[in-house]
Amino acid sequence: MNDHYTALGLGSDASLADIKKAFRQKASQFHPDRNDAADAAARFRAVQEAYEVLSDDAKRQAYDDNRRRNLLDDPAETAREIWTGYFAALLSALPQSST
Repeated sequence: MNDHYTALGLGSDASLADIKKAFRQKASQFHPDRNDAADAAARFRAVQEAYEVLSDDAKRQAYDDNRRRNLLDDPAETAREIWTGYFAALLSALPQSST
């Protein structure tokens, strides 16, 4: 799975204006008519796909949800949050002993 935010050089908290600006810059940079690099066409298509997904609210929400499920951001941190929450709930459910 390609990371659309990385294709545009953005973070996941980017606004629509940031997405549009990054798309224009990257599309200009990788357009096959302006860039002779062997991978320019492929990178241009990746930028186009990223923009199509991230500029549409519904597609972006679905992409972000899937991205979180796949733990692309930080798997170790996500696992730590899950286990910390689990143990906190478990410990708070235990009867308190008076010593």
